[in-house]
Amino acid sequence: MVRIEVGSYINSAVKFLENHLSWLFDFFHSVGQGMYDGVYFVLSGPHPLLMGGILAVIAWWLRGPLSAVLTFAGFFLIDSMELWEGAMQTLALVLVAAAVTMLFAVPLGIWAARNKSVSATLRPILDLMQTMPAFVYLIPGITFFGVGVVPGIVATIIFAMPPGVRMTELGIRQVDEELVEAAEAFGTAPRSVLLRIQLPLALPTIMAGINQIIMLALSMVVIAGMVGADGLGTTVFQAISSVDIGLGFEGGIAVVVLAIYLDRMTGALNERVSPLGRRALAKSRVLREGKALQWRPNTAFAGIGVLVLALIAGGLNITSGSGEKTTEVKKKDLGKDAGAAPNIGFFPWDEDVATTYLWKAVLEKRGYKPNIQQYDVGSMFTAMAGGQVDVEFDGWLPNAQKQYWDKYKDNLVDIGAWYDRTTLEVSVPSYVKGVTSLKDLKGRAKEFDGKIIGIEPGTGQMNLLKDKVLPAYGLDKEYKVTDGSSPSMLLQLKRSYQKREPVAVVLWSPHWAYSKYELTKLKDPKKKWGDVNEIRSLGHKSFPKKFPEFNSWLKNWHMSEKQLANLEATIQDAGTGHEEAAVKKWIAANPGIVDKMAPLSK
Repeated sequence: MVRIEVGSYINSAVKFLENHLSWLFDFFHSVGQGMYDGVYFVLSGPHPLLMGGILAVIAWWLRGPLSAVLTFAGFFLIDSMELWEGAMQTLALVLVAAAVTMLFAVPLGIWAARNKSVSATLRPILDLMQTMPAFVYLIPGITFFGVGVVPGIVATIIFAMPPGVRMTELGIRQVDEELVEAAEAFGTAPRSVLLRIQLPLALPTIMAGINQIIMLALSMVVIAGMVGADGLGTTVFQAISSVDIGLGFEGGIAVVVLAIYLDRMTGALNERVSPLGRRALAKSRVLREGKALQWRPNTAFAGIGVLVLALIAGGLNITSGSGEKTTEVKKKDLGKDAGAAPNIGFFPWDEDVATTYLWKAVLEKRGYKPNIQQYDVGSMFTAMAGGQVDVEFDGWLPNAQKQYWDKYKDNLVDIGAWYDRTTLEVSVPSYVKGVTSLKDLKGRAKEFDGKIIGIEPGTGQMNLLKDKVLPAYGLDKEYKVTDGSSPSMLLQLKRSYQKREPVAVVLWSPHWAYSKYELTKLKDPKKKWGDVNEIRSLGHKSFPKKFPEFNSWLKNWHMSEKQLANLEATIQDAGTGHEEAAVKKWIAANPGIVDKMAPLSK
């Protein structure tokens, strides 16, 4: 059967848009980033407890004292888990995406309700938007807008729009036709019919659609954490990457608190804005008279409360400064580029996590203000080629990441190798007898359940394994390579090792697993893994000029296998979320390492 190359047509269309409408995408990027920055500035300005108080007053106004207490308790919990910044970033992203979505969804819904041809045209488009896997929207988002907040906003708008359009159309169509006909019989203009009859009566349904927009936006922004969108999505993505149940639960609880708050508040807002809701609210007030625990402040009182808390927060910020902790750096320890803020990307791989947090600590001791962000492999190279990431320390060349280097090398710079004794391999526990080479796996798939436990599907190592290594040994028909993550692979290795079950895993050297477990690296007599890789520091082409001192440090930086293994083990012992403390401990145990890595010119 002839294969229809739909994907190639899409790629051609995307390339055409990139070449001819890049100015338009840059404009949208600036607008989206500006909107997000403005909302986040407002949300992050007050002290967490004061902001929690403001949100509690809003809950009191809309739902009553119990909701206010639960709101404050929920946001206090988020702050106590040290997730306040991420929660406000997520809330800002949700509010911006939801506002833009409503701006388009409600007019489209009105148009569809008043025109059957428009409704028939929109229906399949909305079906496509609603059923397409949410992850797919991130791909064009990255392509057109780079990584970060904006592609997350765009993907969220596309994903969340269908229910807004559908519910608006449904609400207007459900308005009694006799009312509309009566209004028209009395000579009411179509515009007045819409604004004074149809929209007010359809408002409860429209508000339900807005509620769905906000809930879908919240679910999507968590996924957007995979492409560098700040917020709770990053926390959840980090937890998934490191198989950290505790961190994942904390991030999940914070998302749940935001979801419940937004759901309840948008639901209660219907009582304040729709005629039917106001009527029901007036009746409930009569029933609640004399019941202090059910008393709700009126709009003016609630507004004054929010304003007073906001003014207090502003006053505290003026008198106490930003409240951010700054690292004390002695003048003699300042580098030439002190105060510079390089953007550093890293993969959720042990050596990259270790070296990234190490350089973060070293740079801070030299007066820099580095920003670090986790990415998967494809997103990292896209971000670095686009300039959102200045540098990363885990470029496996010339083989493992060759496909990404070849694609983006015109916009990148190879700073230099810091570790030059690496290998890629499939490994098995040493208790698995008779398997010392890849060719020994032939005919033994049943023992390994027909699986080779893999890592992140976008890595060059996984592509090499599937496309070259397994076919060369006739193993591609016997074994399935499971896509996952490095931590999930290590978790499966640990479980199988404890039970002394046969297991084959994708590994590389250097790796701390070889010091913890007795493993056999399967030989590759046909040399399909290619030459030995070096781990290199890679950066955007502007990096050497933007950060000349940092660039010179990286050019002369090297780590031994013993140093790297010891640093990784220290971080492993400290656990996820304590990387900075672990690195500080390691630096203290290795006096002189900072001066060696980042020597100051005399």
